Amino acid sequence: MDEPYICVRNLTKSFGDRRVVDDLSFDVKKGQVFGLLGHNGAGKSTTIDLILGLKVPDAGFARILNMNAAKNRRRVFERVGVQLQHTRYQSSITLEEACIEYASLYAQPEDYQKLLEQFGLGSLRKSFVSKLSGGERQKLSVVLALIGKPEIVFLDELTTGLDVVARREVWRTLMQLKEQGLTIFLTTHYMEEAEALCDRVCILKSGKKVAEGALDEVIAASGQNNLENAYLSIMGEEELLS
Repeated sequence: MDEPYICVRNLTKSFGDRRVVDDLSFDVKKGQVFGLLGHNGAGKSTTIDLILGLKVPDAGFARILNMNAAKNRRRVFERVGVQLQHTRYQSSITLEEACIEYASLYAQPEDYQKLLEQFGLGSLRKSFVSKLSGGERQKLSVVLALIGKPEIVFLDELTTGLDVVARREVWRTLMQLKEQGLTIFLTTHYMEEAEALCDRVCILKSGKKVAEGALDEVIAASGQNNLENAYLSIMGEEELLS
């Protein structure tokens, strides 16, 4: 049996007396789109930080590509792309300069001009990042995450700030990347997005896993007919279903 690309076991993290990630376990296999779902503050971003070795767990462990990310930072980040929720850029850098800077970190980077076109940013190559809209910045952060030709890409609330048209453009591009074999780990609170993209989901409530499985399994187990209603039912918010 192949090793999972991401293996999380009994992962736990508290800040003060608040347990943000609570005894969390799951696997992500090669080529899957895996969605970590939950309300704002459910522990989704902290879970990514723990997997990537950016935070130290209180208990449990996470392995990515069969490595501990904190102990193998360079080897992991040569093979993993990351778009975090609050990416910061220099104020006086253009899109093209940001792409060139990222590309310089890799021996065989992806053609950034092709990626910019793919995400509808080609005409903005010479624009300053500081002048971009929130949605355009989100798309740029995905482009930068893909420049190293990663085997896994982490996308944290990737379409926050995008309008409906831009969101669906990003979805189409991600489905193309999935067809090429890319493993995608995404967090979102948009259930329509998770239903469109994900093979498998894990739902968090206050840092604790309350459901996990293939998309159709989670929907069927809830007795609902779509992921949004399944999510509301699982989270105990049935009054919003009527």
